[in-house]
Amino acid sequence: MVPFAGWTLPLHYGQGHLQSHLHTRRHCSLFDVSHMLQVAGRDEEAGAGGYPHHLTTSPGPLQTLVYGRDRVRFMESLVVGDIAELKPGQGTLTLLTNEKGGITDDLIVTNASEDHLYVVSNAACADKDLAILRDRAAQLQATGSDVHLEVSDNALLALQGSPSMARVLQAGLSDDLAKLSFMNSITTTVFGVPGCRVTRCGYTGEDGVEISVPAARAVELAERLLGVPDVWLAGLAARDSLRLEAGLCLYGNDIDETVTPAEAGLMWTLGKRRRAAMDFPGAAVIMAQVKEKPRRKPVAMAWTGAGQVPLTSPYSHISGTVTSGCPSPCLGKNIAMGYVEAAHSRAGTKLTVEVRKKQHPAVITKMPFVPTQYYMAK
Repeated sequence: MVPFAGWTLPLHYGQGHLQSHLHTRRHCSLFDVSHMLQVAGRDEEAGAGGYPHHLTTSPGPLQTLVYGRDRVRFMESLVVGDIAELKPGQGTLTLLTNEKGGITDDLIVTNASEDHLYVVSNAACADKDLAILRDRAAQLQATGSDVHLEVSDNALLALQGSPSMARVLQAGLSDDLAKLSFMNSITTTVFGVPGCRVTRCGYTGEDGVEISVPAARAVELAERLLGVPDVWLAGLAARDSLRLEAGLCLYGNDIDETVTPAEAGLMWTLGKRRRAAMDFPGAAVIMAQVKEKPRRKPVAMAWTGAGQVPLTSPYSHISGTVTSGCPSPCLGKNIAMGYVEAAHSRAGTKLTVEVRKKQHPAVITKMPFVPTQYYMAK
């Protein structure tokens, strides 16, 4: 067990990190990510800090429901994504930015079919994210806008792994999972538990879902899923190495308020309409960087030899910073993500990484390190 964003969470279970990681790739694993706070829409149901009165632990990743006829305008005043274009049930990864163009957090925003937006953000950013959301809602409410926030205490379970996940979950669904594409969600009954939101997404690069489940039935649902031999419990260690192999950023390591979407290689999160309107925080800074080209770029790198990359380990010969790194269970070599000067960011470029004061030859490679298995319905 290790401390994480105010919680104590499992690093790994009895099988160990390596076996857990590989099992997720070959079968499927269940991750308890209930530290991700879910927020819905009506702030009057929250306590003074914005959380329900019965929540006594510090919140984790924020799950927010945003209600009201002005909910899209509210959300687009804070994030870079084109929320208006989302179809019912469709979600998108987007970025909460500040006035300097820095990334305050990365979020998934879903246009829920129940006339609200469902927003999930990161554990370490829950307090600041909710403060930003509440302050902006109050500003719009003061001018007559119709927008309301609500906090949910649902648990959140992530079932991840190709191809077993779909088979395991379908056995407990009346809905046809084959019709649910990546980044889309439905509200349904899962193994007899009604009112679950099933979103086809995850943080492993595999086909997977996140299930928002009423807290009182979470253990029941988890036990039903774990009753299938293919399903193992997995902890933070596997979650981190899986996301790194899939080339997925970790907030606080690979992106933060000092990094802009242009520098992070995340300009694909900005829709054409939003780029033209330039109506999100930091738009002038971000679009100027796009025109002038960022001086640094994100890169992936790999090398063989001992050692896990410590955070902020410097390169030799090329100026840059390592932001995430670990031994890859699937590839049998060390992998890392970081930033280098744009002129030295081409795949195949050789460089040197320093690990525990020893230098190792490495090469810039393409991401993801391991091909992703996201599911798109036909």
